[in-house]
Amino acid sequence: MNRTTILGSAIVLYFIIGFEILIMISPFAGLFYSAFTPFLFQLSKHDATRWLPAFFLPHMVVPPNGFLKFIRIMGSILFVGGIAVFLVCAFQVYASKFLKRGAVLGGLYSVIRHPQYVALGCAGMGLSILWPRIFTVCLWLVMVALYYLLSKDEERRMLKSHPVTYGAYIERTGMFLPGKLEKKISPSTVVGKLGLFVLISTFAIGCVFLLRYYTIKHLPLWTNGDVTSISITHEDARRMEHRMRDVLSIEEIGAKLRPGDKYLVYFIPTDYIMQGLIADTGTEWRLYRRRHFTIMRFLHWIFHPFSHLAGDTGHFHDHAAGSVNTQNNIMVRRLIFLSVSDSAISSPYDFFSISTRRTPLFMADIDLQNVKLIQMKDLPQETGWGKLPTPAF
Repeated sequence: MNRTTILGSAIVLYFIIGFEILIMISPFAGLFYSAFTPFLFQLSKHDATRWLPAFFLPHMVVPPNGFLKFIRIMGSILFVGGIAVFLVCAFQVYASKFLKRGAVLGGLYSVIRHPQYVALGCAGMGLSILWPRIFTVCLWLVMVALYYLLSKDEERRMLKSHPVTYGAYIERTGMFLPGKLEKKISPSTVVGKLGLFVLISTFAIGCVFLLRYYTIKHLPLWTNGDVTSISITHEDARRMEHRMRDVLSIEEIGAKLRPGDKYLVYFIPTDYIMQGLIADTGTEWRLYRRRHFTIMRFLHWIFHPFSHLAGDTGHFHDHAAGSVNTQNNIMVRRLIFLSVSDSAISSPYDFFSISTRRTPLFMADIDLQNVKLIQMKDLPQETGWGKLPTPAF
């Protein structure tokens, strides 16, 4: 078994895909998605694989309750903590090689034999929360399996080089957990280990679908049956509840809606920075074209989850883009209308079903105080990222 191949596969396979959130707002988005979009698009076309590109946690809306906020915060903690521990372990290993001290048996290595892979596993779990495609979780499971194979390969080589010292080290430590705990819960046979991996995989995918169900059930929605709207922030949820029925009565908007058809409406600030994920509302919202903030946005998103959760305008909005939320002291909101098809709609939650197709139609900027249409614009049938499957919430 080629160690380099396993390591390269594990890191490239997971982290390049997992870092999609960084790549998609970078100048390299076109290159990345020229290869990746057709793959995700093919997954989304078939019933058996349509669930893989779907999202299972809030990404575009403020998490609506404390539980979902806690999960979002844990994503940052796991990612940052995992990367930090990995770097510490890497320093130990390479310092020992440089100083020719032999195998590293101190620090975290005195408790478990492969803390660097545990750290990367935690970072990968955090990344799956930060960019919650179901496909990312599946790749995390593949990464876990590859790291196990890599660990076994390393131990075989270490036993060959240091049979006495490393053999004693294996006896008193665990591979990924403290020795005594790992011996109690880890199977000793190959069949048992395969069974454990299947159990972990089933549990992980099951949790993903439970979290997706829970998230959708707690989204801030308004509905009249045919039209369901979703707000980005808690404050706008109240405004949406108060004004949405009046907005639909505006003549120009009513003329665009056919009786009996289903529509999903995003109720957003006019300068909401991620509106390009909903529809192609303008080139200024294709974030990969705006090179100056790629890294800073990404770091802010990771290291400041509280401002993100509080609806801090520094994260959700971008006043530099030229759009405003108020005009002459009036409150303006942008409503993006999507047609909903290919699914049996019996409740507002069905608008977010994996099998539901959502196609951008038009957007309208509304003066909420006076319930007055400011501007209306027909939209392309793709988002700012083309055919790429994007978050629905």
